[in-house]
Amino acid sequence: MAPSVLIVCLGNICRSPIGEAVLKHVASERGVEITVDSAGTAGYHVGEEPDERAVATCRKFGVPISHAARKVHPDDFHRFTYILAADESNLRNLQRIQPKNSTASLKLWGSLVDGRAIEDPYYGDMDGFESTFNQCVKLSHAFLDEVLGEFDTKTSL
Repeated sequence: MAPSVLIVCLGNICRSPIGEAVLKHVASERGVEITVDSAGTAGYHVGEEPDERAVATCRKFGVPISHAARKVHPDDFHRFTYILAADESNLRNLQRIQPKNSTASLKLWGSLVDGRAIEDPYYGDMDGFESTFNQCVKLSHAFLDEVLGEFDTKTSL
């Protein structure tokens, strides 16, 4: 069964939709079957498309992006294999609402590389969005390396 991933930031219009688009793209390039979605811990932008700068950045690098913002739902902790938080604040919010019988593996996405949070580019310029994009590329490869390693270990037992 293909793993499923939920990438989470605060409003689900910048970091997490970029992360979703990039992870889908990198997985496709690597021939990895995976389900990816994104959400926010706050409902400020529910139903909205990603920030226009997030869309422009993804298009600049040839990565398709299409998403309507949504808020994390308790069912997500059962629907997804992995839930990856963009930063410590959102990780704490996720831990606070995580059901006791959750089956998802919850972690800071940056913990897979350097422990750095994905900084929110919303109040900055295009450079911030490109930095977020590039960080998501590195994190996507690191995540897929980890998942493929786990899968290889499980299948060889």
